[in-house]
Amino acid sequence: MEEKAKPLPVTVCVPVKNEARNITECLSCLGKNFAKVVVVDSGSDDGTQEAARAEGAEVLQFEWNGQFPKKRNWFLHNHRPETEWVLFLDADERVTPSFIQELRETLAETSHAGFWIPFHNWFMGRRLKHGDPFLKLALFRVSAGEYERFDEDWWSHLDMEVHEHPVLEGTEGTLNSPLEHHEFHGLHRYISKHNEYSTWEAKRWQWFQEQGEEAWSQLTPRQRTKYQNLDKAWLAWAYFLASYVAKKGFLDGKAGFVFASLKRRYFSDIRRKILEAERSKAG
Repeated sequence: MEEKAKPLPVTVCVPVKNEARNITECLSCLGKNFAKVVVVDSGSDDGTQEAARAEGAEVLQFEWNGQFPKKRNWFLHNHRPETEWVLFLDADERVTPSFIQELRETLAETSHAGFWIPFHNWFMGRRLKHGDPFLKLALFRVSAGEYERFDEDWWSHLDMEVHEHPVLEGTEGTLNSPLEHHEFHGLHRYISKHNEYSTWEAKRWQWFQEQGEEAWSQLTPRQRTKYQNLDKAWLAWAYFLASYVAKKGFLDGKAGFVFASLKRRYFSDIRRKILEAERSKAG
């Protein structure tokens, strides 16, 4: 009889609010492969908590007071994992057998502090095989760091770290096996969500203008380029042309066009909100 593989030394944390549609499949894909699974819930009223418990996850209640820490850092501060590693998943993300196998082969030997994870992105019912690739630094050693801090109680309504990234002590690697990301909630929620994100990005741009070099030095080269140019008129179209034309997003058909177009609108909205705020400051 084949011996069962031991659980990976990883705590999986899934921050949620009203994700009953997604949470069962997200958790069931994890199987018994991880040492612990925790769902951090912001007062869901659609059965998310019950579905999570039915899959064997521990459910923690989170209520944001508008100040630091937000959801992921709150978990790291107040319910610090006993495992060596922590993996943050969103409810619409799915691990795969190949991803789990790569973790088994990698984590025991690696000297990296964290890993960037690639994604297969599903949009409008179709997997996008082209365009701008999506990577996220979502797996790291518990002892290596936490998500970057912004004292944003005066401008944010987002209770979870969205565009904040982990600031780690040590090197970072990139895994080869992608996770599956499914956008199940439709265009209404996608556009609404990105309207909130664009407001956050515009405020963050203002924050960076007021900070010194230390704040800029924590950004990746790609992030630094983005925040140096969010107020430029050409950025939205440059992203569209790079994603849709240069990186062949047009090969993904209608879904590829809509996705690239909404990203162009997203960057345009950020710029408009930056300009509006600058006009208000000028009186």
